[in-house]
Amino acid sequence: MSRHLVPSQQKLAEKLSLMNDRGIGMLTRIYNIKKACGDAKSKPGFLSDKTLESSIKYIVRRFPNIDIKGLQAITQIRNEIIKSLSLYYYTFVDLLDFKDNVCELLTTMDACQVHLDITLNFELTKAYLDLVVTYVTLMVLLSRVEDRKAVLGLFNAAHEMVHNQSDSSFPRLGQMIMDYDPPIKKLSEEFGPHAKLLCTALVSLSQIYFGRNLSAEKWRSKIEFSGKSWTLIEAFSDRHHVL
Repeated sequence: MSRHLVPSQQKLAEKLSLMNDRGIGMLTRIYNIKKACGDAKSKPGFLSDKTLESSIKYIVRRFPNIDIKGLQAITQIRNEIIKSLSLYYYTFVDLLDFKDNVCELLTTMDACQVHLDITLNFELTKAYLDLVVTYVTLMVLLSRVEDRKAVLGLFNAAHEMVHNQSDSSFPRLGQMIMDYDPPIKKLSEEFGPHAKLLCTALVSLSQIYFGRNLSAEKWRSKIEFSGKSWTLIEAFSDRHHVL
């Protein structure tokens, strides 16, 4: 017998809050890597080393299927490479873990048949849409990090030379890099199963969007602001009297 998910037992609001906080942190980390790799002065020195230029081109060309036999130039500096690139590499590993957690949470919400309407359950709907925006932003930002293949491939090659095996996360990490290059096609495929819930949440925005974006002239012309002054005073007086 299949086990049905009970929405109240999934702590969806709490999970959305935690994932949104984590997502903002990931955005900061990935942006910092993007900024560092895009600046010749701040990027890892190995990426600008002329003696490693042919090795890096080989890594990028063969990524993620890299044969370390063609990378003899980095043998003597493999430990230095690991030390220098570990922060970059494990940030991408954390992004992969974040991606898995987001996909699991979105799937759980679909399975629970959650109804999202910004006019009925504002906090939950907003948290859901915020997470979607953060996730999409992250994957687009990932695709714009220069030298991402060089950084990951160089680190893993050095790791394989030291430990005689690839890092356990590298196969899936390499596949993620390839899948989101370019990102829009993959994202559209990925959100296909979540389209019903996502569209419901987005459509609900239309009920409040126009009201929140009316011009001052429109607001002045609305009946709420055109009442007689004495009726407003009487309403206030009656309320004050009751209190």
